[in-house]
Amino acid sequence: MSRLVFATLFGLSISACVAPAVAAENSKDVPPVLQFKTKSLDGKDVDLAQYKGKVLLIVNTASKCGYTPQYKGLEALHEKYAKEGLAVLGFPCNQFGHQEPGSPQQIRDFCTSKYQVTFDLFEKINVKGPKQAPLYKWLTSPEATPSDPGLVGWNFEKFLVGRDGAVIRRFSPRVKPEAPEVVSAIEAAL
Repeated sequence: MSRLVFATLFGLSISACVAPAVAAENSKDVPPVLQFKTKSLDGKDVDLAQYKGKVLLIVNTASKCGYTPQYKGLEALHEKYAKEGLAVLGFPCNQFGHQEPGSPQQIRDFCTSKYQVTFDLFEKINVKGPKQAPLYKWLTSPEATPSDPGLVGWNFEKFLVGRDGAVIRRFSPRVKPEAPEVVSAIEAAL
């Protein structure tokens, strides 16, 4: 079935059907997890392809959560392993108990003053539901995380992604960044 017929039958726009194929052709050497674009906490465009070849720890964060002290552990991982190729990527999210109500500047001020965060923070996003950010739609898919797919359950859920772009492991919010299983998985990936 041609894309045009498929699109017509299912009410999709042609650009929605063609764009992924074009993107894949243009970025064959970039893993799917890095084929997304987002915005920094400062509102600047960020192409995740800039993290190609790095080990990623992708975390949805919040400033008013019982797990908020995990910022300290995330920053410690960043400081210890960044030179070896780890990139911690924080994505503020207000979907769980409205625990990230602040503006980008308020989030930045809180993270830097309270936890001295220097790892990359991005715009506030949705990690589930109809407005789910494309990155999280992919991260929670069976394609990306075949052993543990499904929606993010709360703030500070962590996805460890290898240099090849494959999700290595998913850690629940209860698992602290400094937990032995997180540290050993990061060290093995580096």
